[in-house]
Amino acid sequence: MKHSRRPLWRLLAALAALGLVAGACGDDDGGDAAEGSTDTTFAAEGGAVGEQEEATAAYGGRIVVGLEAESTTWTPGTAQLTSGGLTVANAIYDPLIARNADGEYQPFLAESLEPNDDLSEWTLTLRDGVTFHDGTPLDAETLKWNFDTLHFENESGNTRGALLSAGVTGMEVVDDRTVVYQLSGPNAAFPDLLRGLIGMPVSRTAYEADPAAFGDAPVGTGPFVFSSWVRNGSLTVERNPDYWLTDAEGQQLPYLDGIEFRPIEDEDSRSLSLQSNDIQVLQTLRGATAKKVLDLVEDDSRDYAALTYVGNESGSAIFNTLRPPLDDVRVRRALALASDGELVAEVLGDDGLVPRSPGFFSADSPWYSEEASATYPGIDGRDLEAATALIDEYVNDPNRSDGKAPGEPVAVEYACLPDATLIAVAQLQQSLWSEAGVEVSLKQVEQAELISNAVGSPDQEQPWSGTFLANCWRSPAVTGDPLTDFQSFFGDPATSTGNFTNYSHPEIDAALETLRTSSEFEERYAAVEAIQLRAYEDVPIAFSSGTPILVGFRGDIHGIDEWGFADGNLGSGITGGVIRFHSTFMSVD
Repeated sequence: MKHSRRPLWRLLAALAALGLVAGACGDDDGGDAAEGSTDTTFAAEGGAVGEQEEATAAYGGRIVVGLEAESTTWTPGTAQLTSGGLTVANAIYDPLIARNADGEYQPFLAESLEPNDDLSEWTLTLRDGVTFHDGTPLDAETLKWNFDTLHFENESGNTRGALLSAGVTGMEVVDDRTVVYQLSGPNAAFPDLLRGLIGMPVSRTAYEADPAAFGDAPVGTGPFVFSSWVRNGSLTVERNPDYWLTDAEGQQLPYLDGIEFRPIEDEDSRSLSLQSNDIQVLQTLRGATAKKVLDLVEDDSRDYAALTYVGNESGSAIFNTLRPPLDDVRVRRALALASDGELVAEVLGDDGLVPRSPGFFSADSPWYSEEASATYPGIDGRDLEAATALIDEYVNDPNRSDGKAPGEPVAVEYACLPDATLIAVAQLQQSLWSEAGVEVSLKQVEQAELISNAVGSPDQEQPWSGTFLANCWRSPAVTGDPLTDFQSFFGDPATSTGNFTNYSHPEIDAALETLRTSSEFEERYAAVEAIQLRAYEDVPIAFSSGTPILVGFRGDIHGIDEWGFADGNLGSGITGGVIRFHSTFMSVD
């Protein structure tokens, strides 16, 4: 059964309408915009804000893009990429599969992807004539080498777990352009795996010339060719003159001559850089920065535009359920009950832009369950009395998991990024949790370390257990099939490196199996609802409020939200804050 809907990135409404969404999530404001919110509105159609004159696509021009973060390496299978890193990756690499504007999976670098009758084998055919930036061809043998070396047999990598969780057992080469992915059983969501790093092939020739250096100078098939990288400074790419994709008129893409990507972790610096034209495109997932850009868009004396997106992503705290005291559900539930998503939104500057998070899915998602969200502790607001009671129960338990004597205070370390607004969020959480009787120490770490601490490593006593207690985080942004995100997030902690919380449960395992074996929406919806019900009961993650995503840019830049496929279909815009530049151009005076 096919279940279709408008893509989330087309569902944004004016900020006044966001009040209606908040009302549906349990607020009692009758649908009015939050007090003190900005007057700027988000346009509903396409999430576009600001008027841009019609422009004809033209070649030439260079832009500088300000990103929230980059990566420590660009090798698929090893890289840990957030939206900033994925933006860079999509300039250098091409995904085999991507999502179109209708939310459907569609071949991108691949020509076709077809399953057998029971969804246990998927046959992929590559496009003819595609070459890597070093001139070597993309063929089936190269794709198999990528699969084996970087992912399936890479035990120290971070994509092997996703393949194992998906039931992938290997790949067979059929001919020069055709491979078959072999699975141990059905997997209805398999195409979703190939739209990320697992589906981004690299040049075997370039990698084998110096594997250690490849991550600093990646070679892909993408629209832009790597030029240089100053770590934590800038990464530059140049136009790929041999790119395989053309526009609707048959003109070869991309249009731009080059792009410089700059990681600017400080939000104020990034917005000021856009205002001063030091950068021409800005990516942000912070409401305060979004409001500053929206003010620029509204200023008639300036020429700026923006794209907006909310979707399923939200701010959160993740808990390491293998380490005491957070291995006890009473403590996790207490921290969720003592939290206050609305206060977090105010500190972040997100108030007036996004509603309090109802859990893994926003209320306009086809996977949202009102019944499940109603069970999440704190969905109706902060409950300090209930939180304190749970902490008292744990503290006075003679068998408490942290080994302390009854009556000793419970202690939690909370790690977050050294960003001014996130420091304020961490201090807020410290205050809120302390009121429930928890001693909270704060730790500031850079983003790469925050991620690596959550991922852990196989040489730990409990494999991949991580080296954290509680981290500030963004909740799983389920932008594709829920199985892809959930099978990693809730998979076997020993093999699923995406299971940062190290939480699993037999009921969730059974629901994941339904998602693997069924293509019927009703059955899959029931499974997703069961996962939500169990997870909201056991609280491996505490949600706060939705994440406002904005891409701001100079008014003479076009096409950021209109990237497309070879058949002319439009892609899914800036889902998750990831930008693709192969259709971007600058208007000519």
